[in-house]
Amino acid sequence: MDAAPPRPGAGVRRVLGRVLAGAVLLVAGGALLLVVVIPRLGGATPYGVATGSMRPALDVGTLVVTRPADVETITTGQVVTYQLRSGDPTVVTHRVVGLGTTAAGERTLLTRGDANEVSDPQPVRAVQVRGVLWYAVPQLGRVMGLGTPDQRRTLSTVVALALLGYAGWLVAGEVRDRRRRRPESSVPPVPPVPPVPPVPHASDRSDGLATWWPDEGSAPAGTTRGRAPEERP
Repeated sequence: MDAAPPRPGAGVRRVLGRVLAGAVLLVAGGALLLVVVIPRLGGATPYGVATGSMRPALDVGTLVVTRPADVETITTGQVVTYQLRSGDPTVVTHRVVGLGTTAAGERTLLTRGDANEVSDPQPVRAVQVRGVLWYAVPQLGRVMGLGTPDQRRTLSTVVALALLGYAGWLVAGEVRDRRRRRPESSVPPVPPVPPVPPVPHASDRSDGLATWWPDEGSAPAGTTRGRAPEERP
């Protein structure tokens, strides 16, 4: 039975669907890398910007990823994330606008938000500093406000597994479609060539007569050299 002809536009819809699926996979995979994988590999910590104190550089919803740094190496102009009080999980991300020292010789940082007109009221001590800004991604920090850190880790693991499964499903579908589109060979098989019977050798005569060879050297071994026939008038 002949196969049904493909519906008009089916190939276009298939291509568009794959392009859209690939785009979703690329965006989701990139977000997972920026939020979870890269910070974890680099020993960094991601945070979400919740206020507009760092506009326009870091708007609300921006993902900021900070890496630990020695306070002695921090200079003015760098952006740091620090705790409001040592041991308090509440953090602020502001720019360093000045350096100082305590009476005991401890290094301190004077910070201020880019959108603020005055500096932060208290200098930041080394024990409060969580890290220096590594990179930032607009709007991606909104996911940092979803649930607790444990819930975000669980969610990121589920998303990673879902993306891997979806990628495998796409690959399997592509392989299946290629097999379906592969044309069957229309060339009939070549019949086998029958074996050629052996040609009897001139010396294998069964009438008992000797075979005459024009040249003695050309006579095969085991044959009798005969006499050339005489010509009669």
